Amino acid sequence: MPAISVTSSSGSLKAPVSTGSNLDMTMLQTPASVEIIDRSQLDERGDANLVDAITRAAGFSGMAHPGNGNSSISSRGFTDANSITRLYDGTRQFGGVGITFPFDTWSVERIEALRGPASVIYGNGAIGGVVNVIPKKPTRGPIQNEVSATIGSENTQRLGFGSGGAINDKLSYRFDIGGNRSDGWIDRGDSRDLTFSGAIRLDVSPEFSLQLSHAEGRQHPMRYFGTPLIDGRQLSSLRDKNYNVEDSRIDFTDRRTELAAQWMPNADVTVRSKLYQIDSHRYWRNAEYYDFDPASGLIDRSGDTNIRHDQSEVGNTTDATFRGKLFGMKNQVSVGFNVSASTFKHTNNGYEGTPDPVSVDPLNPIPGSFVSDNPFAPAYRNNAQSYAVFGEDRLELNDQWSVVAGLRYDHANVTRRNLQTDVEEFDQNYSNVSWRLGTVFAPRPDLSFYAQYSEAADSVGGLLMISQANSRFDLSTGKQLEVGVKNAFAQGKGEWTLALYGIRKNNLLAADPDSPNQKIQVGQQSSRGIEGTLSLAFARNWQLDANASILHAQFDDFTESVGGVATSRDGNVPTNVPERLANVWLSWKFQPQWTASAGLRYVGKRYADNANTLKLPSYTTADMALRWDMASNTTLTLHGFNVFDKRYYTTAYYNSTQWLVGADRRFELTLQHRF
Repeated sequence: MPAISVTSSSGSLKAPVSTGSNLDMTMLQTPASVEIIDRSQLDERGDANLVDAITRAAGFSGMAHPGNGNSSISSRGFTDANSITRLYDGTRQFGGVGITFPFDTWSVERIEALRGPASVIYGNGAIGGVVNVIPKKPTRGPIQNEVSATIGSENTQRLGFGSGGAINDKLSYRFDIGGNRSDGWIDRGDSRDLTFSGAIRLDVSPEFSLQLSHAEGRQHPMRYFGTPLIDGRQLSSLRDKNYNVEDSRIDFTDRRTELAAQWMPNADVTVRSKLYQIDSHRYWRNAEYYDFDPASGLIDRSGDTNIRHDQSEVGNTTDATFRGKLFGMKNQVSVGFNVSASTFKHTNNGYEGTPDPVSVDPLNPIPGSFVSDNPFAPAYRNNAQSYAVFGEDRLELNDQWSVVAGLRYDHANVTRRNLQTDVEEFDQNYSNVSWRLGTVFAPRPDLSFYAQYSEAADSVGGLLMISQANSRFDLSTGKQLEVGVKNAFAQGKGEWTLALYGIRKNNLLAADPDSPNQKIQVGQQSSRGIEGTLSLAFARNWQLDANASILHAQFDDFTESVGGVATSRDGNVPTNVPERLANVWLSWKFQPQWTASAGLRYVGKRYADNANTLKLPSYTTADMALRWDMASNTTLTLHGFNVFDKRYYTTAYYNSTQWLVGADRRFELTLQHRF
């Protein structure tokens, strides 16, 4: 995808976006909900963690925990990697669950968040939306460097360095490296990470360029799997308790290498191709389950689990865009294909630790040690060969009306070999056609109305982790209808958007009423909602950014087994789905060198179980920042996060009675210098 520089939130509706389309349309021209979080906003808000940054966008909420790679999010009533696609510079990692890269924002230029299905460009797994993280890239011009250093509460330390510019009239580069460490907000909550990204660009001629890029990250996140309910309640006295074992371990290592080429023989033709290779290695060794025993008054710790994921992928994506006329009207068409080969090896200890739970005091848990008599051995290997062809077209009926259409065909062959018995358990083919049709009416250059209908698909589980039992099921299919309006006003000082949508997802896995321990594919889940955004420079030196979303999400046809009995959950809200979300950020430059800003983040109630009997309460956190522009190229910023020390819970772990406590009050002081 081509690099698009966006330096401020003002006027972003007229900026081109690369997410969701290859037609280089602006946000006003796109018949979908797209939001940009740019570099200046990341710096102002102090969001070093990627999920924190993403959830500033309308309609996105975080549900990260160590089991999903600390990366999962929710949008429009749908959750996790099977329904929300994560991209790095336009490239997705095939079929995985728990995407662990990128995770840090230091090397990020901007984040583009598209809500609703985007499968025409990115394939299966994007019914709820897609988030594209775009890194800083080589640019023409003088070499410029930047350094950032942070110290903060809980022994937080952060350091970043970046450099980029033109080496000569042919070569340019970009290099970024950053690291973080912290003791965390819970006992033994220490974490550390390191991330690197670099790229070198060769402009062979004005028409042809090559770019070689590499990025990698290493993480040792908090080894914390949540706090159990005590008699059905969360106790404030347990806010900082960690029930994991002393010798627990979590390691994530990711690497991405890409060679991209772009050829523009004339102003009407653009051809792009990229060859990429992705490696991910994830390791867990923890006691992951904690349950309160009313009889003893103790916490029963169990689930000593040892897991390793080794995932590798090589692929190519190529597309060509042509601009011209069709029946005398302006027309732009893009066609392309993607091919990839992926492998996923899963090693574990059978998910079995010590045969009897270890009981610990809720207030003074003795960490103890990891215990498992089961061997840590390779369990299975899944391989996938996939290809896709796709196309889009934008036809301008006149200066005000345009029609956008897209079509994609996906095919994947997935095999699974049991590494303990050396038997191939299945060899399965999956295919699907995704399409969309949209229209935009722009009565003025700064105002557009749009409507779009789309159909997409998700797998019933990450295809590279799909089990023998799930392999026989079809892909889950989804349909969405969306209408909206986008408007820039006040001579570019303000802009607002409003979207209404309805989504229905079919072919969910449900319990067989005649045999509740078996699965059948009959379920349906739906959501409908409204989302709005506002950006406004309402007075001199004042800037307001706000968004809100309201949705109604439910299971329409879903049955699960409860104690061997088929139990209907029709009408219930899916787990980890907040039906109310809002963000506000206000900044005031009260002196030429001083800027004060503050923000609120509201997350509505969520349910921890399909029965909707366990409710994670809603919460609002407040963040603040004070920036001093010491010189034209040097700033000092004091950030405060959750400044009123709100106690809240971000998500439930796989155990619905085990909730993860959110971060407490923190302060950070950041010095940034450019030279």
